[in-house]
Amino acid sequence: MTIKDIARISGCSVSTISRVINDRPDVRPETKEHVLKVMREAGFTPNTNARQLKIQQSRSLVFVVKGTRNIFFSDFLVQLQRAATLYGYNGIVSYLDENANEIDAAEKILREIKPKGMIFLGGSVTNFQNGFANISVPSVLATLVSNELDFPNLSMVGVDDRAAAKAAVSHLIAQGHRKIAVLGGPATSFPSRMRRLGAQDAMEDAGLVFDDKLYGLCNYDFESAYHAMNSLLARRAEFTALFAMSDVIALGAIRALVSAGMRVPEDVSVIGFDGITMSRYCVPVMTTIVQPSEQIALQSIELLVRQIEHGAPAQTVTLQPELQQGESVCPCRRNDSV
Repeated sequence: MTIKDIARISGCSVSTISRVINDRPDVRPETKEHVLKVMREAGFTPNTNARQLKIQQSRSLVFVVKGTRNIFFSDFLVQLQRAATLYGYNGIVSYLDENANEIDAAEKILREIKPKGMIFLGGSVTNFQNGFANISVPSVLATLVSNELDFPNLSMVGVDDRAAAKAAVSHLIAQGHRKIAVLGGPATSFPSRMRRLGAQDAMEDAGLVFDDKLYGLCNYDFESAYHAMNSLLARRAEFTALFAMSDVIALGAIRALVSAGMRVPEDVSVIGFDGITMSRYCVPVMTTIVQPSEQIALQSIELLVRQIEHGAPAQTVTLQPELQQGESVCPCRRNDSV
């Protein structure tokens, strides 16, 4: 039995039945009592779960997370959820594999959940170029800023990956390092491509040549970084410093270096990227480029809510990272560093 049946039996409209079920004040007492009597006699129980789900969906945001092992995203999600709650929205998290197509996943989510908006954590610029036109709801691409994307319902909030990576490698060069290894993702990954270009920029400015043999390809997780560093060591690659494209990569690489009998930073200086909480408590304390994650999260939610509630245009916000001085970088001590 449905509310339509109750409306037919009671002689009232469906909207009146709905107002009674929701205990609205705009129903005459005698009408309310009549409807409730009909419901009791018919043994009708409102589907409150369905109503609650509808209420939740009307204030829901979906966070599409690309990369199940990325600790930076894990920390970032906590801040996103907190910011969403401040604005009265419910955040729903959808995790994807690092190699999944986030736009295909988003289209499916839109059909099934119908959220008010979406925030993408990580993503492929190519995937967005090819399919984002099919995403109709207001959206934000968080932690990634690209001038290659221009959609009226897509805002972007993040740091300039290229400039930030250049700052990281410039810091190593300022410490006297000339043979610098780099661990990161493939060129198909926009952040990895930008961070590699930033490393190249720093080296070119210092009159150095970027050595492809010192580039280790890996995913943004401990295990992949561990194996990538072991591969560099197995090739007897010579380097005095490492730029890791994430703190997670840096930690995986340090484990491989220590297992090989090397010391950080005495034998190899290591600088990371992201500024995850663990970077401040590991041994040695990580020198890293800190993304302002709390600010990125709050700005992402604010932009999304403005689009949803006020029809505001999409915006691109580029924030400034900071260098966290730690213990994992020291001046180069090898005679062959130049």
